[in-house]
Amino acid sequence: MPDVTTAGVTTTDLYEVTMALSYLQERMEQPATFSCFVRELPPDRGFLIAAGVDSVLDFLTRFRVGLEDVEVFAEALRQPVGELAPLLDLSFDGEVRAVPEGRVVLAGEPLLEVTAPLPQAQLIETFVLNQISHQTAVAAKCVRCVLAARGRPVVDFSLRRTHGTEAGFQAARLSAMAGFAGTSNVAAAYAERLPAVGTMAHSYVEAFEDEETAFTAFARTHPGPVTFLVDTYDTESGVAAAARVLHALDRAEGAAIRLDSGDLGALAVRARAMLDRAELPQVQIVASGGLDEFAVHDLVSAGAPIDVYAVGTRVGVSADAPFVDSAYKLVAYDGRPVMKLSSSKVTAPGCKQVFRGRGCRDVIGLADELPPAGTVPLLETLMRDGVRCAPRTTLADARQRLAADVADLPAAARAIRSPVPVEASVSAPLAALTEDVRRRIERAVLAPYGHYA
Repeated sequence: MPDVTTAGVTTTDLYEVTMALSYLQERMEQPATFSCFVRELPPDRGFLIAAGVDSVLDFLTRFRVGLEDVEVFAEALRQPVGELAPLLDLSFDGEVRAVPEGRVVLAGEPLLEVTAPLPQAQLIETFVLNQISHQTAVAAKCVRCVLAARGRPVVDFSLRRTHGTEAGFQAARLSAMAGFAGTSNVAAAYAERLPAVGTMAHSYVEAFEDEETAFTAFARTHPGPVTFLVDTYDTESGVAAAARVLHALDRAEGAAIRLDSGDLGALAVRARAMLDRAELPQVQIVASGGLDEFAVHDLVSAGAPIDVYAVGTRVGVSADAPFVDSAYKLVAYDGRPVMKLSSSKVTAPGCKQVFRGRGCRDVIGLADELPPAGTVPLLETLMRDGVRCAPRTTLADARQRLAADVADLPAAARAIRSPVPVEASVSAPLAALTEDVRRRIERAVLAPYGHYA
């Protein structure tokens, strides 16, 4: 994936800066491990898809705190630049272990773990969460659209309403990873070697005296198979005009009409009948207009004669679940496993691994455990000493991994409505360590204040 991220060191939350500075002043620079995971799946999700790792690695590769960054931090903290001198020239020289992009992931299991000197690992938190959270959410939405279409092509029309052009680029790539057939995003199509797809807007039709004139002019300019938008005024008159132009210009091969509003299922039935009567059975029907996996599922289930689904806004922003309940938590420092005991936000201590069995039945264990029989470890070391030690994920590899993992999921987890999530279990060694660390905290921290007997 080309690096389109323009974010720099100062693209972070203020408290990351104050914590990192304090660690440096206190000489707390021993190795720390932070684990990035999703606490709970969003509603109507039976699984998630690991994504965003390459964006994180690109960022870490160039991460270095320069003088200009220190000046920005100093202004934000209202402190003299000299007070923030310990941050100058800080760079990332740690390790990243992560689930490769495209793999199915479940609630509670680490998508990524960072081990680095504590100030470094802390200062990168905001960017890591931003990229992993957004891309993981959108990737899952895209996969669900492919599942809902049941083999019919799905294309990406999301760029105009994604939350920024970078997010639009990512949505196009993630949709291709999920199995979409193309994208309207020209830059993403060029960069990722994806099919560029598109039709016309209602404004184009409105600019001409009538639909037939508009379609004729468009066909003269468009070099390949044409798709006519037929519902600017009246859908049936638009279909009739499209049929006349396709016959007159002999452009029916590969052609399509697009329906963008109204009762898409009913309109598709009428349009299909009209095209067939006009001896244009090869002309396909494309549907768009506020579609997501739920709408696609309902149309396919109803037998609507729609050949291609164009999804946009609701998918590009993952409208029904625009965020994941992600976290980036310290799990070890200077060889000491640590955990959080806050109500509803308890974390598990120690460096971890996820062991995958058949049916995506995962076991969350410790990183140094032997894999249980019949499982394979998911997290791979992708960066060591601040340098990539594994090739960049290709879109083809991610797509292949994704297809295999999704196919291996139980049918109930793949359901569009009311899916049943697969739940990961915890290994005995991790459970034992968690209990040991909990007791240590209770004795050392809570007992003196009377919280525990």
